[in-house]
Amino acid sequence: MTGDPSAPEARTLPLCDAAAGQLVVIDVQEKLLAAMPEAVAEQVVRNTALLADAAAWLQIPVLRTEQYPRGLGPTVDELDRRLPPPAATKTRFACCGEPGFDAALVRPQVILAGVETHVCVLQTAAGLLEAGHEVFVAADACCSRRKADHRNALARMAAAGAHVTCTESVLFEWLRDAAHPRFKDISRRLR
Repeated sequence: MTGDPSAPEARTLPLCDAAAGQLVVIDVQEKLLAAMPEAVAEQVVRNTALLADAAAWLQIPVLRTEQYPRGLGPTVDELDRRLPPPAATKTRFACCGEPGFDAALVRPQVILAGVETHVCVLQTAAGLLEAGHEVFVAADACCSRRKADHRNALARMAAAGAHVTCTESVLFEWLRDAAHPRFKDISRRLR
């Protein structure tokens, strides 16, 4: 510190912390994904599966939600087998305020993945930030039907204080060290 009052204030870059974090997978359901561009939907499923597997290996709690499953179908099979039963089935867009969801939030840091970025992910991030959680959004594990909506939502969440990141950053921040016993399991999945 220079003592110069005009000097820029030093800022820290928060990292995902496996001991403080919780993964929330929002509405990755059959009919919602069918409305997304195919390559984007495949990327979201692949990256969400990576996050879910790593969370299981690292004993990080995971929550799953489903938006109106009777109309939008269940969570896609590839994720359904990896995730716990839904903490909330909802018609509201935000997950916050749903009794099963709020009760299952047990850690201060929340990593978000899901569909659609500009609707349920954004409204959930807003509720989590308001409740005092530190929010990380895995941008490549979220999607919207239109790229512009996805980008806009990420910018809005970042401006509100959420940390926009990517799947690999989350994974390596959870590990912190190549000496971690699960490093090889996770790094193998990234090839």
